[in-house]
Amino acid sequence: MAAATIFVGCLLVSSLVRAGDAAAGADVFKTECAECHTVKQGRNKKGPSLFGIVGRTTASVTDYSYSDALQQAHWVWTTDKLHGYLSQPAKQANPGTKMKYSGLTDAKQLDDLITYLDTLH
Repeated sequence: MAAATIFVGCLLVSSLVRAGDAAAGADVFKTECAECHTVKQGRNKKGPSLFGIVGRTTASVTDYSYSDALQQAHWVWTTDKLHGYLSQPAKQANPGTKMKYSGLTDAKQLDDLITYLDTLH
């Protein structure tokens, strides 16, 4: 019982630590993501729209041509999955992806960006 309580406590602390600032995340999106992605529903650029990304299954925007790597991933984009993916998309998170981005290494900016993406519904 004590181990379960500690585990749940760690999960709560992890969520609190990762809580970012959505307004700051919108700025991070503009500088890091907007060249290739949009947050408008139904509109794609070089990359798919990120509207509703949190909770969406990989490779599920119907009018976008995804890499084989993402088509075979079968993930749900959770905030934790986005954290791992956006920090190292091509190197470790999903080798073979078409995304030509080396990753966002600033932890605060990453948390802010993911918090912002989580507001897009």
